[in-house]
Amino acid sequence: MIDFSHPDIVDCVERALEEDIGPGDVTSHACVPEERMARGQFVAREQQIVAGTELLPVIYNARGGVEALQIEKSSGACVAEGQVLAMVRGRARTLLGCERVALNFLQHLGGIATLARRYADAVAGTACRVLDTRKTTPGLRRLEKMAAAAGGVMNHRMGLYDAILIKNNHISAAGGVRQALENARAAGLPIEIEVRTRAELEEAIAAGATHLLLDNLTPEEAARQIRWIAGRAKVELSGGITLENVRAYAETGADYVSSGAITHSARAVDISFRLELDHAV
Repeated sequence: MIDFSHPDIVDCVERALEEDIGPGDVTSHACVPEERMARGQFVAREQQIVAGTELLPVIYNARGGVEALQIEKSSGACVAEGQVLAMVRGRARTLLGCERVALNFLQHLGGIATLARRYADAVAGTACRVLDTRKTTPGLRRLEKMAAAAGGVMNHRMGLYDAILIKNNHISAAGGVRQALENARAAGLPIEIEVRTRAELEEAIAAGATHLLLDNLTPEEAARQIRWIAGRAKVELSGGITLENVRAYAETGADYVSSGAITHSARAVDISFRLELDHAV
């Protein structure tokens, strides 16, 4: 699972807080006494897959003023409407100042996890796994991929640095399929190559490709190509794969299907933050 203390995540949270609070929460400072204590609950307002509750300590630690935080539902949990995700106690000003940033993260990441679970459920019973992509919100990739994994899909490469995916423009720039593969092997990283035509597919197999990306095929076209490949390479299908057709693509015999919609088109889930005064103090 993800390391929520990773510098990229801490920086992301701090920038989100600075963006929202800036030099100070003028409303809370004007209305709420500095010493006032309060309690708050994050409550699901619809069924969803939770993602990002582990960010709450990072958010509150960045601002101070919180005495107790209890995470009730961790990333990956399925919750029903009305269930409590987390509870917090501390200075009312802190809870109010952090409210929107916390909800923005939880709702956005929960939306990705919830959509990812729907994709994973859609291919259940097949040998195919769903992959996410690099089509993420700039600056939020690590968190969005965490959310996708929490929903049950597999993370593809994190970026351009941890695996080689030779696409059509790389093939053109390298001088062909075989040349691109031969050049890439020196890097010592996993290699996947996109093939657009039957001729490119045959050349890739002849050159020893072990992981192929077939893009923008119909399920019927994909099934024919996969039968010809006959297990000589792993196959990923991409392009135009939606929640409505992902099952058809999974049933072609592909090893993987990928969909950018999981991260770039997920609807935020509905979560509320309910605050009340802490009368015990």
